[in-house]
Amino acid sequence: MQSLSVAIVAMNEAENIARTLASIAWADEIILVDSGSTDRTVEIAESFGAKVYRESWKGYGGQVNSALDKCSGPWILNLDADEEVAPELAAEIQSLLAGNPSFNGYTVPRLNNIFGRWMRHGGLYPDRKLRLFRKGTARLAENTEPHATPKTAEKTGKLKNHMLHSQYLTLEIYIQHMSSYSTSTIPLYLRSGKTSASLPAFVANTVLNPLFTFFYNYILRGGFLDGREGLLFHLYHSVYVSWKYAKAWKASQSLASR
Repeated sequence: MQSLSVAIVAMNEAENIARTLASIAWADEIILVDSGSTDRTVEIAESFGAKVYRESWKGYGGQVNSALDKCSGPWILNLDADEEVAPELAAEIQSLLAGNPSFNGYTVPRLNNIFGRWMRHGGLYPDRKLRLFRKGTARLAENTEPHATPKTAEKTGKLKNHMLHSQYLTLEIYIQHMSSYSTSTIPLYLRSGKTSASLPAFVANTVLNPLFTFFYNYILRGGFLDGREGLLFHLYHSVYVSWKYAKAWKASQSLASR
């Protein structure tokens, strides 16, 4: 089998990282870039034989690219710290790399566990992500939103088995993450001019855009089929959209006042 490196970025993922690492223990190399964990993330990662690098946070794109650059294998599997490779997917990847892959990159269907429910509607499934690729063929933009996916200019293939994503197991965790993510998008939105400077733009971005997002995902894409969990997720995801624009606007006002 052609050598496979796994690239992961993490911070305070002690509750998840053991499941993730156990699912890819068969890989030839595990690279984990940690951005200042204060829990047992690093200790757990090292117990699985991961090569751990401690680096200050460079933004999501910069952090992931740093992990990709440290991989020595010809093939890379990029995972978030709360994602697991299902046994069927592990077997599929090993079989693929034992032969002559037709593509330099492959997307993987991701099954998301939100509030204890595996979501299959509302745009949350199959949620394909480019995760397996030859080294040097895919990267992230340095300035990108949290949990973006590496991009490639090449044609990609499709793997059929699941990557399992224990995304937001409780409502409290989800709200905390959305608050953090919306704050982290402020520099990106300021650079791109998404500051809602006029009142019509402010209303469109903080009110109309979230309402449309909810209608599109919950109604048109069938999010209502995922029960109460689907309702809560799409409702609060729409709130997150509003938060991003509101925080960027407030930051722009603060800069202007200086």
